[in-house]
Amino acid sequence: MADLAFERTQQSGAAPVLVASNRGPVSFSSGDDGALTLKRGGGGLVSGLSAIDDPSAVWVCAALGDADRTAARQAPDGRLDLAGHDVGGQAVRMLDIEPGTFARAYNGIANSTLWFVHHLLYDTPVSPVFDDRFRREWESYTAYNTAFAEALAAEAAPGAAVLVQDYHLSLAPALLRALRPDLRIGHFSHTPWAPPEYYRLLPDDVAAEVLTGILGADRAGFLTERWALAFADCCEKVLGAEVDRAARTVTHAGRTTRLGVHGLGADADFLRERAHRPDVDARLAALRESVGDRRTIVRVDRTELSKNIVRGLLAYRHLLRSRPEWLDRVVHIAFAYPSRHDLPEYREYTAAVQRIAHEIDDEFATPSWQPLILHVNDDFPRSLAAYRLADVALVNPIRDGMNLVAKEIPVVSDTGCALVLSREAGAFAELADDSITVNPYDVIATADALHQALTMPAGERTDRTKRLAAAATALPPQQWFLDQLNALG
Repeated sequence: MADLAFERTQQSGAAPVLVASNRGPVSFSSGDDGALTLKRGGGGLVSGLSAIDDPSAVWVCAALGDADRTAARQAPDGRLDLAGHDVGGQAVRMLDIEPGTFARAYNGIANSTLWFVHHLLYDTPVSPVFDDRFRREWESYTAYNTAFAEALAAEAAPGAAVLVQDYHLSLAPALLRALRPDLRIGHFSHTPWAPPEYYRLLPDDVAAEVLTGILGADRAGFLTERWALAFADCCEKVLGAEVDRAARTVTHAGRTTRLGVHGLGADADFLRERAHRPDVDARLAALRESVGDRRTIVRVDRTELSKNIVRGLLAYRHLLRSRPEWLDRVVHIAFAYPSRHDLPEYREYTAAVQRIAHEIDDEFATPSWQPLILHVNDDFPRSLAAYRLADVALVNPIRDGMNLVAKEIPVVSDTGCALVLSREAGAFAELADDSITVNPYDVIATADALHQALTMPAGERTDRTKRLAAAATALPPQQWFLDQLNALG
């Protein structure tokens, strides 16, 4: 089968630039009559790819649901653009990967193994357990990555540049290299990278395969130097690779991979324009009515284990208990949007967030004061309204590749905000000087930081916000993408 795949991909396509990611720029839903409705996505990758003014560029992605799979099957070789769909100016090839294979690769390996390793999330007395089930999941992850490599090889023009995205596709660079050695291949990790002693929780062969998979790229990109050096450390400890930290290179099995650092920034023009549309204004008015003339502490996150929402709520509760001067004078606006509810750990975590929120209301709420406004349903205009209203932004992840919320709130804030920021967020490397630093595990220190932020003089808060916004927008998505592309040569 591999030989057939190799022969099939020797006839190159026409795309000079390709992007590969699990989630694509569009998704589909189906109505009761079976008709498909297309929805365009957003985010850094979508904004970044728009910088390429070439209709021959191809984005390869996976079908994520039944409607996506239907659209992919109806399109020639999954090419949505060739089926007449308006996908935004570039070509999109959506892969119809067998649902069971996709679920095992996506939930079993990407989100329940690699994500947990890189974010240091395991409860090690009981997990992980690498058994027969894990091995079936790993086979599916390999098959999933192989499907991407074959599709990229088929679409790429001779010498094309290919940018492979994230932990879902750790194996794809080496698999693609075997099929198309003429290509210039980059891989970018949007997550942190685990230190060697934690990374080696993975089975030895799997730990090596992930590293050699990424080393199949000419260039491996990371959000911060900290994550890039952690990757290099793992290559050295696990593979015995030769690492030149000054030159940022890793040499293994006769090949050298360069390491790059690109700190994805906020899209200031989009955010500022979008934050002042009528739907945001309406939500802002509703929030202001609920808050009154009180101060606000704002957080906007997915209910992702690494985001540390529970400790953030505990810190707010400690603030109210230990500093009664804030009773009836502050409101915590916490938007905790659903994430990965097909995994039991995430359902339990969301339930814990809601439970503690109820406890805070039960302890402190009065007929005229709601101390906590919690929403667990996604509403982007409402998030932007909260950004504008924020006096304090609380961003306290256990560990985070970057955390764009930390960058977005200072950009959008109407009157300036104080940023309380975990030292374990990737954004800390750029924003540390003008934020209030916290250890994400220390609830009492976080409560003290919230008090410091709430009492920061208005002039200082305004000055800090200006510097935070400048740092946050230093590498906007289009430039972030083009920098990676140009670095491939």
